[in-house]
Amino acid sequence: MAVTEERDPAANGPPETAKPWGGRFIDTTSPLVDAYTSSLAVDRRLALEDVRGSIAHARMLAHQGIISTADAEEILAGLLQIRGEIERDELVLNEALEDIHMNVESRLAQIVGTAAGRLHTARSRNDQVATDLRMWLKEAVVETIASLHDLQISLVETASEHRRVVMPGYTHLQRAQPVLLAHHLLAYFEMLERDIGRLTDAYIRMDVMPLGSGALAGVPYPVDREMVAGELEFSAVTANSIDAVSDRDFVLEYLASASISMMHVSRLAEEIVLWSTSEFGFVILPDEFATGSSIMPQKKNPDVAELARARTGKVYGALVSVLTTMKGLPLAYNRDMQEDKEPLFAAYDTLNSALTIMAEMVPRLTFRSQQSRRNAGGMLLATDVADYLTSKGMPFREAHNVVGRIVQYCEANRRELRQLTLEDYRRFSDLFDEEVLRINVWSSLRARDVPGGTAPRRVAQAIRRARTILRQHEDEA
Repeated sequence: MAVTEERDPAANGPPETAKPWGGRFIDTTSPLVDAYTSSLAVDRRLALEDVRGSIAHARMLAHQGIISTADAEEILAGLLQIRGEIERDELVLNEALEDIHMNVESRLAQIVGTAAGRLHTARSRNDQVATDLRMWLKEAVVETIASLHDLQISLVETASEHRRVVMPGYTHLQRAQPVLLAHHLLAYFEMLERDIGRLTDAYIRMDVMPLGSGALAGVPYPVDREMVAGELEFSAVTANSIDAVSDRDFVLEYLASASISMMHVSRLAEEIVLWSTSEFGFVILPDEFATGSSIMPQKKNPDVAELARARTGKVYGALVSVLTTMKGLPLAYNRDMQEDKEPLFAAYDTLNSALTIMAEMVPRLTFRSQQSRRNAGGMLLATDVADYLTSKGMPFREAHNVVGRIVQYCEANRRELRQLTLEDYRRFSDLFDEEVLRINVWSSLRARDVPGGTAPRRVAQAIRRARTILRQHEDEA
């Protein structure tokens, strides 16, 4: 059993320590604890945001008379020097310090001396970190929206270039009805547009500044939070100091939106994988976006699409990780919340790299239009034949039954609908006439002439609409 020797802190003083809270402690922290609790390897990514927030805070402190103008000028000069060092990747980080925030503060002390100690007046690392993270995430949202926009451009231009290519549409991964390839690609445009909408909406809620909330109760200084918010380009300040430092739902909103976006990317990737197989044969992968086999010389593997599909799990995992971290935390701040950044940064990197490479790959795909057109034939016109009987007055359910028996007949006799004669059709219903023989893929496509349908006229309208939306995005950027 260890024997604790009583010591007089006033007589002996604290040990040498770089920790901001060291005055409370007599013994130094175990190196194991230092290594275990350090977040520097992750939050160093917030260095520029930390300096930017500190500059705005220092200016406000001087403006409010909380610190002297002379001290503020020294602090600001030092922070600008640190910003330059960060931008040039020259800032030397001390692994012994807990995080990037203490590294910036320590470097500032090296540059300006005792004035640096006044910078942390009227703030806590709790509201400081929350502010830095919101600043970083606001920019991350803007960049993610730009990446989504780039993939949308690729989809629209590819759709426009191949607007006459026909392919089978699928349900249950079974050939269902003919559609235009452009119509299929534009489905992903719509998904990504909703992704942009979700992120735009989330941005509004993260655009609120926590600085000035202190550790949890506010600060006992006459701070001007609105002044700092204006300089840091926040639209508002938080309304409750406890909520401000203990909230991470703005991180969760990004991760939830990112998970949905990554799911959409994965679905597109899966189709590219399927379409590039010999069994489908709808696309040829570009050499620069494929890999080969170390043993089978004939192989061209869709590794880019497969990795995009696989990495979706990393983004989902980030969302679940932060949800799990937050689920049992009492108010206000808990050290658990340090663990929000690594999954957030990883999800951002994963999503944006996937969006970028898919935007580059999609326009380089070679679509085998004859192959996809052949696969759009066969029995895929059965619904059109049923609709034909309905137009002649037969109830659709009865027409469905009649055409089902025609399909059975074709399969039994190894024939396709296009090979049937009028006499063949009339064996199943007297309502058939010569008009049924004119049903083909293009008549089927043109018949879907409704808003949102695959008719060529509607798809052309959809491409024009998509381009209008893209121009709006560019105007808003």
